[in-house]
Parts: sequence; C-alpha cells; structure tokens
Amino acid sequence: MDITIAGKNGLENNDELHSSLAPREKLLAYGAVAMTDAELLAIFLRTGTRGIPVVQMAEHLLQSFGSLYHLLSADYADFCAHKGMGVCKYVQLQAVSELAKRFFSSQFIHEDVMSSPVATQNYLQDLLSWQEREVFVVLFLTNQNKVICHEEMFKGTINKVEVHPREVVRQAVKVNAAAIILAHNHPSGNPEPSLADKLVTEKIISACELVGVKVLDHIVIGKQYCVSFVERGWI
Repeated sequence: MDITIAGKNGLENNDELHSSLAPREKLLAYGAVAMTDAELLAIFLRTGTRGIPVVQMAEHLLQSFGSLYHLLSADYADFCAHKGMGVCKYVQLQAVSELAKRFFSSQFIHEDVMSSPVATQNYLQDLLSWQEREVFVVLFLTNQNKVICHEEMFKGTINKVEVHPREVVRQAVKVNAAAIILAHNHPSGNPEPSLADKLVTEKIISACELVGVKVLDHIVIGKQYCVSFVERGWI
C-alpha cells in the first residue's frame, strides 16, 4: 500500500516538474516525444505577445484551427488574421511543414518500398488521411523499386477526383520511372474502394503497359486504415 501511494506521489511530482519547464528545457530533458503539440509549436513560434505566453498562444491557435494539420495548411490570410501572427511566423511554420514532408519522403529514396509495404502505407496514411478533398498521389519508382519522387497528380472534391491516365503515363516517362504506386484518400474515412476506383486503376495499368511501366499497387487511404489492391488480389 505504501509503495503504491509513493509511486503515485512520484508521478504527480514528475507531472508538476514537466509543466514547470519551458518547452525547450522540457525537450532537452525528456525528448521530443514527451512534448504536447502546443509545446512543439511554441518552439517554432518562439515568442508570444503582450500578456500571452507562447505556449498559451500555441494552444489558442490549435483550438482555433481545429488541428495541427489545419494550422499548417492554412493560407497566409487566415493565419495572419490571428493576433500575434505575421509573415515571420507564417514562413517559419510553412518551412517546418515542408521540411517534415521531405523528411518522410527521404526515408524511401534508398529503400525498396515493396520490401516494407507497411512503412509505405503508413507514409501515405500520414500524407493523405487528413486531406479534406480527394487527392490522387503517385509514387514513381526505379527498377529496384526505390522512390524517384512522389507527385500530387490530381485534386478533387470531397467525394471524387478526376484522374487522367495519360498524365500519369506522361509523368512516369518524364522521370524515367520503371514502376509506380497509386494512392488516393477517401475524406469520408472509409477506404473501401469504389467501382470507379477499380476502373481507373485498370485504365492506368493498361496505359502504363504501353510504355513498359508497371503498376505495383493502388492504396486507398481512410482515416484509420487503408486498403491495398495488391493485398486484395486485384493487381
């Protein structure tokens, strides 16, 4: 009984110590994984405004935009409409957002993406699951299945996106790709492929065959999980 109570008090004291640290100090002491979204955001915002500490400002921004994703994807006018937000903070956060995207992309440059399909699916899940419109992305690969680049080829509405197979083929030839992986999201959250998804996949496969490019998979992204055409036996 005494050990349990002591452990609880120790946790409470530890929580108090965490909350008393400034974001940079907390990161150095406990690592980035211990940080809240607001604390990480505060490090990049750097300073608050008169009467508003930077962490409180970060919390207010996250509440106003609804999520970290919506904050980082906000346009300049919407961002700067918030008190204390200007061009410097907007540029800083846009740079951080783009750097994060490039970091995730770079992990596949020297790897065979087909040797780690779960990692590829997780990457695409992070890339597309919070998009509010349907977005069609293509990973262009070498003949060793290493990523040359990925492109957001088409963007649509909340429930459909118009895909042009010839544009996919054109880009594959342009970057000298030997194979591609298709991916798109369902903003509804349900990744179950539609008949239209299956038909457009067949059309892209047929178009790519004419130029010797292989379609390795089509991954449909939902909010919590994804569906792979290969895993379903459709490719």
